[in-house]
Amino acid sequence: MATKLKMKNYVNLCISAVVLVLIYACKTEKDHPKKKDDVKQDSLYFGYKPPGLIPEPFVPKTSSTVDWTLGNPDALDMQEFYFTYSGTNPFEPAVIVYKQGANSYRTNKYKFQSRGSKNDTILYSRQNYIERTATGWSKMKSLGAMFNRNDWGIMVLSVSDKGTIVFDDYKNNDVIRMSRIVDGKREAPKLLGKQINSGKWTAHPFIAPDESFLIWGSERDDGYGRSDNYISFKQRDGSWGPAINMGDKINSKLVENGAKLTPDGKYLLFSRSEEKSRDDGSTYWVSYKYWVDAKIIDTLRPKA
Repeated sequence: MATKLKMKNYVNLCISAVVLVLIYACKTEKDHPKKKDDVKQDSLYFGYKPPGLIPEPFVPKTSSTVDWTLGNPDALDMQEFYFTYSGTNPFEPAVIVYKQGANSYRTNKYKFQSRGSKNDTILYSRQNYIERTATGWSKMKSLGAMFNRNDWGIMVLSVSDKGTIVFDDYKNNDVIRMSRIVDGKREAPKLLGKQINSGKWTAHPFIAPDESFLIWGSERDDGYGRSDNYISFKQRDGSWGPAINMGDKINSKLVENGAKLTPDGKYLLFSRSEEKSRDDGSTYWVSYKYWVDAKIIDTLRPKA
């Protein structure tokens, strides 16, 4: 009981500190009104100069404690609790869990993926999800036996506004499955066709909020390197069109994957990774974040 009370007092102290920082920030803004020269800030995206149709590296600004909000401190059980991110990094996961170990708390136990749209009342982490409630984020819930299977290895799961779920599976030759809601019921996940599940491996899917296209990473003979981002557009009959390599503006001889839209749909984010060698001959991976105007997707769409 004493430990719980001590932890709660610490949490309340942190919240008080955040409030003082916010009050000071508001006062500073009033004391220093915006100058005419600051109008250029209106063209920025969360404080960043946005890219055009040529991908550019994304270098996040330094995060601070005011970028994180503790969810529902009155309901803490001292085993795990959530911090929601409100900063300016579109790559940052929406929610991070602090989970208590034997003698300390571990961060990044779960990273959540939003639907890719403005509706973030449900966030997903592989075969699990949490819901936003009136008092904060719910406890972790399972998507059920249909998804929570020991013989499947889900790395990335993406959900459309209609509730269609797509996910990869590294335990079964790296494939992508899809599950729709039909007549109000969730259908069993099904393997997508060969236009999607071809190549050396297939993973990291992202379905557009309106289900108009699907993006994933794959290594294929027509690619530029070890892995490229591919896109397929939904056809009029509801089927998925052929896989289209997203081109040399997005792909390179390195490894590209993990493409997804920012929640407002304005920019496409993806990772570019490179394998490097140490002096002892061992290797390691270095990953960089890139972003590009989402209008690049329209340049890839087949002409009607």
